[in-house]
Amino acid sequence: MGIERKQFPLRMSEDLYRAFERWAADEFRSVNAQIEAVLSEAAKKSGTVSYTHLRAHETREDLVCRLLL
Repeated sequence: MGIERKQFPLRMSEDLYRAFERWAADEFRSVNAQIEAVLSEAAKKSGTVSYTHLRAHETREDLVCRLLL
């Protein structure tokens, strides 16, 4: 069982959405997962959220996939 996520609507331009689609495809993620990854990385870099907290939701398979990429 993974971490529970808060759902909310997000508005963005069509161009930005297409950019996230391409980026997500390059990294074998869904658009939602890509947006979450980008936001998590930004929060980590700002010092707002710890790296451990950001990785807590990942499964063993996620970590193996990161090593393979």
